[in-house]
Amino acid sequence: MGRVFLVELEGSVYRCKFCRSHLALADDLVSRVTLFLSISSDTLCFQLPPRKAYLFNTAVNVTVGTPEERMMLSGMHTVADIFCCCCGQIVGWKYETAHDKTQKYKEGKIVLERGRIVEGIDSDFYLDTRSGASDAEDA
Repeated sequence: MGRVFLVELEGSVYRCKFCRSHLALADDLVSRVTLFLSISSDTLCFQLPPRKAYLFNTAVNVTVGTPEERMMLSGMHTVADIFCCCCGQIVGWKYETAHDKTQKYKEGKIVLERGRIVEGIDSDFYLDTRSGASDAEDA
C-alpha cells in the first residue's frame, strides 16, 4: 500500500469524526438535509431513523466506492459510497447519476452524514497578537 497524502483545507472545515482528516470546506456546502432511508429485501422492508446530512459541491481526502443503484425518497439514483482515505470509515456517498430530471442538480455532488463528521475552524491557524509593537516602530 502506498503513502497517503492528505489535503489540508484552510478556514471553516468539516472533518472526519473518527480521525479528524479534512473533508470539505463550509463554503462548499450546498444544503442541509434530513435523510429518510429504508432497507428492503425480497420479503421485508425496514425504515431507518431519520439522519441529518450535508450536501457538498466537492470533498477531499475521500475514496469513492463502486457505483450502485439505490431507491431514495427522491427517486432512483446511481450512487457510490465514499470513505475517508485516512481511516477508511464510510462518511457518506456521491451522486453519480440521477434518473429523475428534477434531481439532476445532485449529480457529482457529495453527501456527508452529520453523525460521521465534525465541523469547526482549523485550530492550527495562528495569529501573532502581541501588543506593544507597531509598524511605525519598525521604520
